[in-house]
Amino acid sequence: MTDMPTRTASCHCGQLRIVVNAEPRIVGLCHCLACQQRTGSVFAALAGFPGPYQVFGKATEYVRAGDQGAKFRFRFCPVCGTNLFHTEEGVSRDSVSVAVGAFADPNFPPPKFSIYDCRRHPWVQLPPGTTAFEKDPE
Repeated sequence: MTDMPTRTASCHCGQLRIVVNAEPRIVGLCHCLACQQRTGSVFAALAGFPGPYQVFGKATEYVRAGDQGAKFRFRFCPVCGTNLFHTEEGVSRDSVSVAVGAFADPNFPPPKFSIYDCRRHPWVQLPPGTTAFEKDPE
C-alpha cells in the first residue's frame, strides 16, 4: 500500500493553512483580469486537488462570478491577506484549488494548462509543453 503524498500550503503569516493528501489533478495558469486583480500579479498559478483536505485557521471569504457564470468562493487570511485557496460552487465539495506559491516549494510540478491566454501579458513566457486556451475551455 502506497502512502498518499501530503502537501501543506500556508498564508504568509502562517495563521491559515490547507493540507491536501494527493498529487494535484491539474496545475495551471489563469491570465483573466479578475485573477490578475485578485493576486496583484499578471496571472494566477493554481493547483487543483481532490478531497478530502483539511483547513486550519480562520479565513475570510469572497465569492466572485466567472465569465461563464460559475461562482468561485475564495478564502483569504484575515491577518496577512494571502489568497490561499478557492472552491467552485456546484462542483464537488471535495475538490479545491490552491495557490501554487503558497506551497513554497520550488520543485512543485509545472503548469500544464494556461487559460485566458488572450489576456496574457506578451512578455510572459509559458513553460514548454503548456497547452494554452484563448479563454476558459469549460
